[in-house]
Amino acid sequence: MSERSEIKIGGFGGQGVILSGIIIGKAAALYDGKHATLIQAFGPEARGSACSAQVVISDEYIGYPYIERPSCEVVMSQEAYQKFVPEMQGEGLLLIEKELVTPKDLSPGIRCVGIPAVRMAEELGHRIILNIVMLGFFTAVSGLITPEAARRAVKDSVPPGTESLNMDAFEKGFAYGLEQR
Repeated sequence: MSERSEIKIGGFGGQGVILSGIIIGKAAALYDGKHATLIQAFGPEARGSACSAQVVISDEYIGYPYIERPSCEVVMSQEAYQKFVPEMQGEGLLLIEKELVTPKDLSPGIRCVGIPAVRMAEELGHRIILNIVMLGFFTAVSGLITPEAARRAVKDSVPPGTESLNMDAFEKGFAYGLEQR
C-alpha cells in the first residue's frame, strides 16, 4: 500500500504560505523521487486574508489531489488554527508559530509542536522569511521530506540574491526542530 501524506499549511496572505507549499512539493517530487500535488486557496485580498496550501505527497501516482484528512498541519495564524485544525479529526502532527497561535481544545491524538519563527526571522533581519524558518522546522519534525531535498528546493525557489538569507532561515528552523523531535 502506498504511503500518502496530506499536509495543510495555513496562515494569512503575506506570510509565504503558498511558497512553503511549493517548496515542500518541489522537494518531494523533484529531489525525493515521490509524487506531489499542490492546491492553494486564498481570499480576494493580496495580504492579510486567510490562505492555505494543501500538499499531498505519495510514493505512487496521486489520483485525487485534495486533502481528505491532513496528517500534518503547519499553522501560522490563530485564524488558520481555528479554521483548519478541526480537519485533523483527532490525530496527526500540528506545527505552530507559537507566538502567533494559541492552541485550544486539541484532541489527545494531536501532537502539537511550536516554534517562535517570527522572532527567529527577525533575529536574521527579515520577518518575511518566517515561512522558511517554519519550513526548516517542518522538515526536521515531520520527516516527510529529506533535509537535502528541502535545501535544494529552497535554493531553487527563493528570489535571486536571497538564497543565503533563506538558507540561514531554513537551518535555524531545522536546528530548532531537531531539538523538538
